[in-house]
Amino acid sequence: MKTFQPKLFVCLKNYGKGQIVNDIVAGVIVAIIALPLSIALAIASGVSPEQGLYTAIIAGFFIAFFGGSRVNISGPTAAFATIVAGVVATQGISGLVLATILAGIILILLGVFRLGSLIKYIPMTITTGFTAGIAVTIAVGQVKDFLGLTFAPGTNAIETAEKVEAIIRSIGTFNWQALLVGGIAMAILIAWPMLGKKINGKVGAVIGKIPPSIIAVIVGIVLVRFTGLEVNTIGTLYPDLSSKFPTPSLPSFSFGTIVAVLPDAFTIAVLAAIESLLSCVVSDGMIGDRHNSNTELIAQGIGNICSGLFGGIPATGAIARTAANVKNGGRSPISGIVHAVVLLLFLLILMPVAKMIPMPVIAAILFMVAYNMSEYKHFIHICRHSPKSDIIVMVLTFVLTVVFDLVVAIAVGLVLATVLFMKRMSDVTHIRRWNATEECADVNALHIPDNTIVYEIHGPLFFAATDKLNSFAVEEDTHTLIIRMGDVATIDASAMKTLEDLLATCKQNDVRLILSHVNAHPKKVMQKAGFLAKLGEENLPATIEDALAIAAKE
Repeated sequence: MKTFQPKLFVCLKNYGKGQIVNDIVAGVIVAIIALPLSIALAIASGVSPEQGLYTAIIAGFFIAFFGGSRVNISGPTAAFATIVAGVVATQGISGLVLATILAGIILILLGVFRLGSLIKYIPMTITTGFTAGIAVTIAVGQVKDFLGLTFAPGTNAIETAEKVEAIIRSIGTFNWQALLVGGIAMAILIAWPMLGKKINGKVGAVIGKIPPSIIAVIVGIVLVRFTGLEVNTIGTLYPDLSSKFPTPSLPSFSFGTIVAVLPDAFTIAVLAAIESLLSCVVSDGMIGDRHNSNTELIAQGIGNICSGLFGGIPATGAIARTAANVKNGGRSPISGIVHAVVLLLFLLILMPVAKMIPMPVIAAILFMVAYNMSEYKHFIHICRHSPKSDIIVMVLTFVLTVVFDLVVAIAVGLVLATVLFMKRMSDVTHIRRWNATEECADVNALHIPDNTIVYEIHGPLFFAATDKLNSFAVEEDTHTLIIRMGDVATIDASAMKTLEDLLATCKQNDVRLILSHVNAHPKKVMQKAGFLAKLGEENLPATIEDALAIAAKE
């Protein structure tokens, strides 16, 4: 599979007339779903609503055009909300734009160097932990608008703990009208899909295809517009909301700014890679196709660079929107391009309508986003049925995401997961001394000659397990020490050094060291380290029978 081969050009080779209709319909439906989500996620990220649309339009178009998946839909996602809000709070919009562009460059490099497959080495417990943590931070951030609270002047609540404290302090400013609008929107978001399932026939099918978020937005606008309810709207908080298409521009930056935002850029790149490739895997199973991971990473990089240049925020593949695309007939990147074009038309023509959307409705939509992304059942299942080490990694990542940020959570989670993995691998490695007579599958019995000691190693030999090599005992009357290594698949430099020390000890005590059943990788490491030259090829028999025969002649 080529490093860069956009699926669009592959699909167009056999593109039929009937498919274009399905792709257009799917693209329009996905755009309707993405419209309120893009606005809501932009607000949750601490930027203006139109920046969410810029992202869905620009990144959505370029990633669909250059992407390695037939049906992946990209745009702003909830995974970025907390980290984007943190960058905006500390580095401003220019810092966010720089971080987004740097993340795009990192993603392109990951694809160019064919590192797409490395994403699978990030443990599922870490992704589950920080995803659940993001869900909590998003939900906490929406309490203010859902209850219609007014924070005290000068309140700068960025971290989740600060938001909780601000909510408690301002609970006296609770607005029942906001709660009423938000409650109705929440009821629609929950009940509308259920209604579509209960009603049979064409009516139920039509209801099922209309996104509940659009119904909630329409009902919310009507309620506030025609009943006189005093509720904040997007236009109230963002009176200068622009309906113009942005012009590309590169923010001013310094070396210090690059250093400051680089950790966030790496986090954005890793999150974008994980979420986009996960979305591709899910969609592959739905349509029976296979995505090109490296092409997808390059496309994600191009999309994020373009999003940053046009004033957007980070983007990645959105699993829910991708699934909606597939379910509504989308089978080529044309549907993703159509989705971007429809959002562009809304930006240019219907942006004044967006100003009328009540903030409690936005909060309700984000509550549902947080609920869906939390995967609480999966979280609980891991807590009940997984090893303690996995539970520790997941819970710690979750807590660090909520209390601190994703950079800390992912870094600590990866380090802890690595350490615990090495601990498990070292526990797997064990050494057993053979008795005077050992049963063998190949022969009835193997006789161990006098003055010969036989050990057998099971498991990998690496630095965390080298202490177990110290269990080899060379007695006074020992002439030969045999180590059976048929179950040793790999060996590292630390274990190699321990074997060299063992060989030196054996030579000092006039003991012959024999290694049998040495596999290809350990043998290659031994040869490169010069160990085989010291040991001698004659002391590297292929079978334990040959090793015992050599010992019998001593």
